[in-house]
Amino acid sequence: MADPKGFMTTPREEYPRRPVGERVRDWNEVYVPGALLPIIRRQADRCMDCGVPFCHEACPLGNLIPEWNDLVSRDDWRAASDRLHATNNFPEFTGRLCPAPCEAGCVLAINQPAVTIKNVEVAIADRAWADGFTPPNPPERLSGRTVAVVGSGPTGLAAAQQLTRAGHTVAVYERADRIGGLLRYGIPAFKMEKRHLERRLEQMRAEGTKFRTSTTIGQDLTASELRMRYDAVVLATGATAWRELDVEGRELSGIHQAMEYLPFADRVCEGDLEVSPLSAAGKHVVIVGGGDTGADCLGTAVREGAASVTQLDIYPQPEEERDHDVEPWPTYPKIYRLSPAHEEARDLETAPAAHADARLFAASTLHFTGDARGRVRSLHLVEVDAGRRPVPGSGRTLPADLVLLALGFSGPDRHDGLIDQLGLALDARGTITRDARFATNVPRVYVAGDAARGQSLIVWAIAEGRAVAAAVDRALTGISSLPAPIGPYDRPMTA
Repeated sequence: MADPKGFMTTPREEYPRRPVGERVRDWNEVYVPGALLPIIRRQADRCMDCGVPFCHEACPLGNLIPEWNDLVSRDDWRAASDRLHATNNFPEFTGRLCPAPCEAGCVLAINQPAVTIKNVEVAIADRAWADGFTPPNPPERLSGRTVAVVGSGPTGLAAAQQLTRAGHTVAVYERADRIGGLLRYGIPAFKMEKRHLERRLEQMRAEGTKFRTSTTIGQDLTASELRMRYDAVVLATGATAWRELDVEGRELSGIHQAMEYLPFADRVCEGDLEVSPLSAAGKHVVIVGGGDTGADCLGTAVREGAASVTQLDIYPQPEEERDHDVEPWPTYPKIYRLSPAHEEARDLETAPAAHADARLFAASTLHFTGDARGRVRSLHLVEVDAGRRPVPGSGRTLPADLVLLALGFSGPDRHDGLIDQLGLALDARGTITRDARFATNVPRVYVAGDAARGQSLIVWAIAEGRAVAAAVDRALTGISSLPAPIGPYDRPMTA
């Protein structure tokens, strides 16, 4: 512990963002390049060397947070990188995309602003790449066993890298034309530039992982063919079956799912398209759904030049501070948070009718109306109380040329036929069932990530990938030294 009084003498200071007027004109990450390193050592000094560090418990990866904070405070970046990568395959992803439940569990957060764990993490990851601390780590010998991983999101990539390093021959199958899942086509570039993904994929290729793109298992390759080719199959297909909004007017043109809209913007950034066919340019946009996906749509629509953007959240506006009676430390509290996209919408005044930034809280969609050509033109909503009951006299209408539904996901997509071809058992939620060894009801077929857990966070996805890799390695060889940070039935801490 470099500064035993750091948590008392040094205030929390976060990664500075570029000015709103500058960053909304491009798709680069919102943070000031290189601005983090001058402050990060002071922030690492705020770590208190807790007797019982609850940040470990709050993070499903079991990240060794106090250890790498101490190492950063001592300017030992190589050792910090080693400790960080000991529990997390992709800290450059989580350091940018994770909502940081570890910070909610920080002991300092009981009565002060938490340690900036997420900022320290991404600083270590970026420094590790810059200084060459992350070379490929191929296995010393091959096991002779083969594994297919279906899906190339964070769960599939983590499982593939762990199994490859254990000596198995691993092929990752992805139905899209590029590897990455939602990291590639879903997460906007202003949250994570794709160069970070490409850099990690090159490392994995050098280690021996094989990638098969534009291949839909169940169609281009049947499930039975896949099972015959490999000793084990890991399903990491995610929960991509989106939730619908069953209201009058849903059939109107101009109403799309968020995951129909966001990939086009990513393809523009990849150079595949000059302009998105669903571009928000000049349109009045309404986003239905108050979560992170809705915020991604918001930031994207602002950059595309929307005439206005409003986001509807059915929940009431959260308080600024944690309610210790309802959501006590160290649980992750539902408080008012201002994401970069909401900051942009607030400063640019994209939604003059909104309560805060671009959001209308406690708002429920009643129906849509359109023009004579069948295109959506208006969204009709009503304010709801805590029980989601309409408040009399609170109805209002918003102009809407483009409506984006960001209502979450219910489970894995079944349209490709994979689930039915394998005869996989599903639970009441529509997710794939598994036992304590991550195994499905089909021999030699395992499942991990959102396909079994349901929609979750990137840290849980990576933890699932690491855990299923350990289970598969043990099944193939009888023993495994791979870490298994979670079990299939573990869940986040709740009050």
